[in-house]
Amino acid sequence: TLLFCFIEVCWHSFLHTSLKAPHSISIRSRSGLCHCNIWILLTQCHQGAGLLKTITSSIFFSTSASKEFPEQMSFFKSCSMALVESIPEHMKYKDNVTFGIPLEQVWNNLISVATNEVDVVSFYWTLTGEDISVNSSSDMPGRNILKELEELPSRNVTVRVITSVPTVRTNSTDLEILKQKGVHVRKVDFGRLANGVLHSKFWIVDRKHVFIGSANMDWRALTQVKELGVVIYNCSSLAKDLRKIFQSYWVMGQPNSSLPQPWPAKYNTDINKQHPLLVKENNISSQLYVAASPPSFCPPSRTQDLDAILSIIFGAQHYVDVSVMEYFPTTRFDKPRRYWPVIEDAIKTAAFERKVHIRMLISCGRDSDPDMLPFLQSLASFDSPQQHISIQIKLYIVPVANQSDIPFSRVNHNKYMVTDKVAYIGTSNWSGDYFLTTAGVGLVVSQHASQPEMKNTTLYSQLKAVFNRDWHSEFAVVLDDLGHHPDCSLSR
Repeated sequence: TLLFCFIEVCWHSFLHTSLKAPHSISIRSRSGLCHCNIWILLTQCHQGAGLLKTITSSIFFSTSASKEFPEQMSFFKSCSMALVESIPEHMKYKDNVTFGIPLEQVWNNLISVATNEVDVVSFYWTLTGEDISVNSSSDMPGRNILKELEELPSRNVTVRVITSVPTVRTNSTDLEILKQKGVHVRKVDFGRLANGVLHSKFWIVDRKHVFIGSANMDWRALTQVKELGVVIYNCSSLAKDLRKIFQSYWVMGQPNSSLPQPWPAKYNTDINKQHPLLVKENNISSQLYVAASPPSFCPPSRTQDLDAILSIIFGAQHYVDVSVMEYFPTTRFDKPRRYWPVIEDAIKTAAFERKVHIRMLISCGRDSDPDMLPFLQSLASFDSPQQHISIQIKLYIVPVANQSDIPFSRVNHNKYMVTDKVAYIGTSNWSGDYFLTTAGVGLVVSQHASQPEMKNTTLYSQLKAVFNRDWHSEFAVVLDDLGHHPDCSLSR
């Protein structure tokens, strides 16, 4: 049956189309015995002699005779993923712990490999110390990144940049410098369009390489703020899907733009929670998709960021580990603020009904909002060993040391979650506004290594190891043990 389907679809391809990779077709055999989904990967499928050989060397396929993969899942063969981190200067961990690839190295590499186009989304831009009236040698990596971006147009690489209105840094000259060098810049008025901000942070390079993470285009993200993200190479299916989100921002960055109702079909996606992209490389199988917020920027086919987070928590059977900069079961920027317990209810339900162990690592720095403390204490009070309810909360404090002259730095800016099943890396803090009115994205990844020795090389395993590294580090403080800490505003 499988072979019959395969031959019939190849004949269909021969007669009706010249397929370009990656491409998919879905047909039912005339006999009605099977339904075939064919994904053409990597190579051009040409008509003529050798068609069958060409296709068999470059496709994955599924039919009713094969249950290895869920029907209708999207497939792509060659995507490599790696965890990315930025550890602030003067922070020392113990030996033999896991670290992601340095953020500066990843950004430099993405710029160096670019041959056609680079798209960058960031809440704000401050790549030099002058942008925030600070004189610090630690801004040198940011200066270098800015210089490399400036030079891309001279290499015939098209660069498009999207940033937010409103934003937090209005004195930065970075974007003016880039525009003078031929970079295309658009500012999306999220205040007018959605009553929020554009808080997404991602790169797309040559429509095949992707970076998603917590880092804005800020020199402090490279040397003074703890960041975390993921880089994905040679993954055009995912990159082209993320590019649809970029395009939605780009269009809304035009003067007098208005949100379409509904979004045109070209913004629809085939990659979502129900139909994740399947990737297999080095005996590691991965399923992944990109979720987004706010709802007003999501076509129905796009999994919303909040739905992704809730489904991950609901699906956990043993543990949920979360690391976010801010956690509020409220809105933060609405006036008046509203109670918003959506994520908290999911956490408590998992802990109470399924006895899932919850660990939450929340950031605390000199600029953190002290109003967060009573909410954290309230959630922590739900912990009850007698009832086998486990909710543990720690504050992660980056030492300020001699860097006190650098504002809004020395903080853990991470936004991720790892459970016994799934890894999630996002761009949003956990409060209502970030999912209702603010733009953000999140990458959801589940992985399986067919060989035990490959298990520790997965993105999932790396993220789990990084959480455990931070949870057990000297920088993580149990709420009840906080006392007075000069580098944490919640202790005052």
